[in-house]
Amino acid sequence: MTVQPKFLPMTMEEAERLGIDRFDVILITGDAYVDHPSFGTALLGRVLRDAGYSVGIIAQPDWRSDTDFRRLGEPRLFFSVSAGNVDSLVNAFTPNLKRRSSDAYSPGGRLLRPDRATLVYTDRVHALFPKTPVVIGGIEASLRRFAHYDYWSDTVRQAILADAPADLLVFGMGEHQVVAIADRLAAGEPVTSLTDIPGTAYRVDLKTWRSMDPTGYVVLPDYTEVKSDRYAYARAFALHYNEQDPSRGRPVAQPHPKTVVVQNPPAMPLSGEELDRVYELPYTRRAHPSYTEPVPALEPVRFSVVSHRGCFGACSFCALTHHQGRIIQSRSVNSIVREVERMAKMPEFTGVVQDVGGPTANMYGMHCGRWETAGTCPDRRCIDCPTLDRSHEEQLRLLERLREIPKVKHVFIASGIRYDLIGPGDRDYLAAVSAHHVSGHLKVAPEHVAERVCACMGKPPRETFDGFRERFEALEKGKKKRQYLVPYFMSGHPGCRMEDMVELAEYVRDTGLYTEQVQDFTPTPMSISTTIYHTGLDPFTLEEVYVPKGREKRVQRALMHYRDPANYALVCEGLRAAGREDLIGNAWECLVPARPRGRAPTRAGSSRRQTRQPPRGV
Repeated sequence: MTVQPKFLPMTMEEAERLGIDRFDVILITGDAYVDHPSFGTALLGRVLRDAGYSVGIIAQPDWRSDTDFRRLGEPRLFFSVSAGNVDSLVNAFTPNLKRRSSDAYSPGGRLLRPDRATLVYTDRVHALFPKTPVVIGGIEASLRRFAHYDYWSDTVRQAILADAPADLLVFGMGEHQVVAIADRLAAGEPVTSLTDIPGTAYRVDLKTWRSMDPTGYVVLPDYTEVKSDRYAYARAFALHYNEQDPSRGRPVAQPHPKTVVVQNPPAMPLSGEELDRVYELPYTRRAHPSYTEPVPALEPVRFSVVSHRGCFGACSFCALTHHQGRIIQSRSVNSIVREVERMAKMPEFTGVVQDVGGPTANMYGMHCGRWETAGTCPDRRCIDCPTLDRSHEEQLRLLERLREIPKVKHVFIASGIRYDLIGPGDRDYLAAVSAHHVSGHLKVAPEHVAERVCACMGKPPRETFDGFRERFEALEKGKKKRQYLVPYFMSGHPGCRMEDMVELAEYVRDTGLYTEQVQDFTPTPMSISTTIYHTGLDPFTLEEVYVPKGREKRVQRALMHYRDPANYALVCEGLRAAGREDLIGNAWECLVPARPRGRAPTRAGSSRRQTRQPPRGV
């Protein structure tokens, strides 16, 4: 194992102290440099260093001048550019397209990154160092690797490689890819020859593409076609969606007016042993010491642990299939124990492990025998498959080991659990989680209860959530110190009509569930739901789907906060639109009174966050 510095250098002065006069790789990121494995730049930087390469970091450069981009000189091998942990536009705007006033990934929450940061940074670095290879990656680049609907401009934009002067795009989790790129460039290969690395995409000019044999490629409708034809857009999405498996995926090509973007099959997931090594590298779990202000995004995760990657949940509004994939990759129990033992020795550690999980915490240790040899099945959902090993035994063993570590007082699960993986026979698991790993509230995500909306979301039906809720309530009944169920719901999702939101509001009324956690659907790149939002079509059946937009989305969200006097006018509007004026009045079942009460309502459309009230009826 290569000796790792306390922090990867951000200046040449730091580099000189490490004996570096020229970096092999320079990572440019839209986030502050936080040396924590939940931050992609820190993780990939440590991985490259572990592979023997010198790595420098340019964090949140001032894109309006050349100074920051020149700070570390020209790397020997390549620049790597990322917008950061979050798509820069998702980070900059609310679902209502209002610009945010702070950035959690910046010191002091200051606004330091440009919109479309990957494009802006890449343009700048390519202009300054035109002969040096540039590799783009991270969420923003990964999920924009084909022509895609862009909610913020309300247009279909080209694949990011058709706009950015980059040589390669790394998609998904990038450890294998960045080391392979470094190894081959270090061996003297030109970057133009790196067209066969799994988990990458590249460009070819139109003349070259026309001379190539297209056999073996999945060729998508071209950019011009998908921009003008919603059916072509939907077909293109379904075609590339079905190729996002590392074992059975084929190369995918999409022509653009001036180039052709080619995606190789996804990279094979890291093995358990490889994951252990990556997450046991010596992260300090601190922001770089040059910062004089805290980075807000660090504190909620400082003492969290990634136990696994991947998710087979197949929620329509999530693009994880295109990034981490459906195959669960779990670390060993011993590796996670060692990580928490090191955390417990840090002076800032207060005894609380904030989270142990992944995209879905209770998928840890779950496995299917097909994954290693054949990949995931193209014609069925893993979550519904009887061959999937759904046992929670490994997770329970892990959590028990962590509770036994000296100085550890609490081990929480904050990353959420799939309630539909917790059946009637999992009472002991649910009891253990509730007793030891929840701090007052168990958060789950049914998202909706209306049948057609759940189906469109790829979520289980209402009956599944009701069964879980009843089992949870029975478990907590009579306890002196009990836990409460807090569900996440979503408004404005494709397929959701006003009457469906009224049904959800009535469900909340009747169950007494606490509903602060309501998300207004945001169309982010490369999800099934975004495709439906843009086209009005189910991409797999091409059937028409109703899509709420504009003011209707605001009204739908207000219905979930019907108790807030500020939403009175919008709630009444929604109830009338659904033909449910019977829910306006003074009877117990009414959602709002006949006349507004409490403080005078603000302007129509206000979405002030609901005043926190203790949950009831659970």
